Amino acid sequence: MFRNRPTNFILTFLITISFTVATHSLPMKEQPCIGPEYSQMDFWIGTWELRWGGSDKVRGRNIVSKKLNECVVEENFTGLEQHPLKGQSVSVYDKTIGMWRQTWVDNTGSYLDFTGGPVDEIFIFSRTSGSGDKRVEQRMTFYNIQENSLDWDWEISNDGGLTWKLKWRIHYTRVEE
Repeated sequence: MFRNRPTNFILTFLITISFTVATHSLPMKEQPCIGPEYSQMDFWIGTWELRWGGSDKVRGRNIVSKKLNECVVEENFTGLEQHPLKGQSVSVYDKTIGMWRQTWVDNTGSYLDFTGGPVDEIFIFSRTSGSGDKRVEQRMTFYNIQENSLDWDWEISNDGGLTWKLKWRIHYTRVEE
């Protein structure tokens, strides 16, 4: 039973290598994420200084770029000085539901998942957490979107979205590169 073990290993190895080479050499569309919906978040691409709390002092930096054949919007958030939050998000347009999906993770162990997209002149991501009486709606809103600046709000609602309470407002200013 074990006499053919080296031969079986070599055969399995060769099959694995052949499969890997074959699948990686298959032609792939160079730009699979083409269409106007895939550029709806392009306003956010760039390097940004972040200000919040009514201060003119830069409190954070956000670097947002497109990755993986321009299909994924990747965010890298870093709080400066006394704001130690560091986080990342990835956003993709999901054509099966006609919306954007975003996943956020950070150095506090948070994991948040959102869906959303453009609504008139703003861009909204939202999610629901909890259940029953503890159900909370959360949303991020990008607005006042200009070429070199925008505003972002983090809000919560405990009444199913009838009213919203502002938790965090960030003003973005583009850093010239």
